[in-house]
Amino acid sequence: MEYYVKSVVPIIESNYDKFTTVERNIADFFMKNEEKMDFSAKEIAKHLFVSEASLSRFAKKCGYRGYREFVYQYEETFVEKQESITGNTRMILNAYQELLNKTYSLVDEAQIARISRYLNQAARVFVCGTGSSGLSAREMELRFMRIGVDIDSLVETDMMRMQAVFQDKRSLVFGISISGTKESVLFLLQEAYRRGAKTVLLTANNRGDFEQYCSEVLLLPDDMLPYKLPHAHQIHRF
Repeated sequence: MEYYVKSVVPIIESNYDKFTTVERNIADFFMKNEEKMDFSAKEIAKHLFVSEASLSRFAKKCGYRGYREFVYQYEETFVEKQESITGNTRMILNAYQELLNKTYSLVDEAQIARISRYLNQAARVFVCGTGSSGLSAREMELRFMRIGVDIDSLVETDMMRMQAVFQDKRSLVFGISISGTKESVLFLLQEAYRRGAKTVLLTANNRGDFEQYCSEVLLLPDDMLPYKLPHAHQIHRF
């Protein structure tokens, strides 16, 4: 029976914008590496021409206590590159299987429990997003309504700005912005948080400043960015 194992790669991807130039060099190595080797701090520092202290700082920015804990998790889930399998169906299945694995790797059970409490305590719940994230917001609205949550989706910029002034400590606001840059979504979260509401951002870009106005930042795989999902033009016709 198959089971999911948490990988460090999506964690690295979601924290990438926090890294210094040296730390990005380290991140690129671990994300792209396909060979089993000696991953000790001494050997990797020598291989990348960085200090062991830089490896430690990098690991801590990823949420680990140090490099030893980071590399232990990395080695646990490391899989050497296998011979590629051809076929359109297999390509698509593999892409989405990897997306599922990365999603699982980012799941924080304690965080999910906190968000569940916010839902139970909130008198009003809103979910906002634009473009493809707006479609996700509407889908989230429908699914939450089915389990009895009083929720409204906001998918237009003007409505987000109008609703921002009505938020208070009884509100819970979800914002969906995979890139973490959608101004209208971030504006609603900022204003709602300032007025006492609980706010949750769903994003693949874990910028440090989100903590200033988000009660929770729910990380999604970097692969959910539109340009990283498999599209029709990537499928070869026979």
